[in-house]
Amino acid sequence: MRSKDKISYFYDGDVGSVYFGPNHPMKPHRLCMTHHLVLAYGLHSKMEVYRPHKAYPVELAQFHSADYVEFLNRITPETQNLFPSEMARYNLGEDCPVFDNLFEFCQIYAGGTIDAARRLNNKLCDIAINWAGGLHHAKKCAASGFCYINDLVLGILELLKYHPRVLYIDIDVHHGDGVEEAFYFTDRVMTVSFHKYGDKFFPGTGDMKVLLY
Repeated sequence: MRSKDKISYFYDGDVGSVYFGPNHPMKPHRLCMTHHLVLAYGLHSKMEVYRPHKAYPVELAQFHSADYVEFLNRITPETQNLFPSEMARYNLGEDCPVFDNLFEFCQIYAGGTIDAARRLNNKLCDIAINWAGGLHHAKKCAASGFCYINDLVLGILELLKYHPRVLYIDIDVHHGDGVEEAFYFTDRVMTVSFHKYGDKFFPGTGDMKVLLY
């Protein structure tokens, strides 16, 4: 990284207050811990720090189906038992539970990625960071793998407004299936995912042999 690089860093403390439930491996409070490390090491002084906007439903619907976005907006832990068919249709439940402030959580992390892409598009920064984002399993009409809104797809769509092609590199231990699926039939986005495969490891896709044929 060059010393002259301009870095935009997006953070909203509200993401750390989200609780997926007991024994759930997703722990958003780790985002607060990461932010505290940034502050402790004085890294914030090297960056421009922004609070992301909460993505509007119409922004989320640039990729996700409007009915799915609307359901995420209105479902609550108290009402989820009233909608068993919708819960099953949108894959909400054990891995992707309904919790307090679910939609606001989605708005914050998606808003951060959208804002990051917009600043890059407008050449207001060289590097953009949104630790809350990266929920790469969410599908167009369903949640998957702890992911509800696919902020990465939304960010790429923003970048495509200014750039003819985008290279997406995913270094999560799980296959970035949601992003790959979203852009599978376009030559404007190349997705590269480095992940574990085999032994029934989630999500069970991303076999290199499939890509070679």
